[in-house]
Amino acid sequence: MSLKIQFSEYPLECGTDEAGRGCLAGPVVAAAVILPSSFTNDLLNDSKQVSKTNRYELRTIIEEAAICYKVAFVNEARIDKTNILKASIQAMHLAIEGLAPQPEFISVDGNKFIPYNKVPYQTIVKGDSKFLNIAAASILAKTYRDDYMEELHRSFPQYQWNKNKGYPTKAHREAIKTHGITRHHRRSFNLLPKQFRLAL
Repeated sequence: MSLKIQFSEYPLECGTDEAGRGCLAGPVVAAAVILPSSFTNDLLNDSKQVSKTNRYELRTIIEEAAICYKVAFVNEARIDKTNILKASIQAMHLAIEGLAPQPEFISVDGNKFIPYNKVPYQTIVKGDSKFLNIAAASILAKTYRDDYMEELHRSFPQYQWNKNKGYPTKAHREAIKTHGITRHHRRSFNLLPKQFRLAL
């Protein structure tokens, strides 16, 4: 089933999505994208359904074809200070704020959003597998965050962030148990199961 370009009839509708919400370490990253109405691509889908090679190929296609796009990062300190939901929405707001032209309508992946500058919006569960503009945002958010975590991996190789990207894999939790945490870990998260809890 091919994805629709966007949800509304507004010419300048942006899709927005985030990556890294469920991670133990690293920022949450959001992207906002306005695609031209003529845009088509059979490969483009929810970033989780697309291979790594295709994600990076799509990133180039999206960036070249988009009317505008923006990627925004919200760091661990902000996540810990507010909570991951608010930090995710803040990242989306920052991405939308960076768009020129500004959108007339916002399509949001998921079921939670805080209004942005009185712009009409729609939250869409699994929106990244229904609309191309949200799928495009998911590809950008995922690839930019993955690049960032690969960069961090060079300084903290023991956590294998080049593989797990900060998600709570067994290897990541074992490394936390053995080496403790870094400044990039989210202290407000359940970093270890109760029996291995660290004093933070």
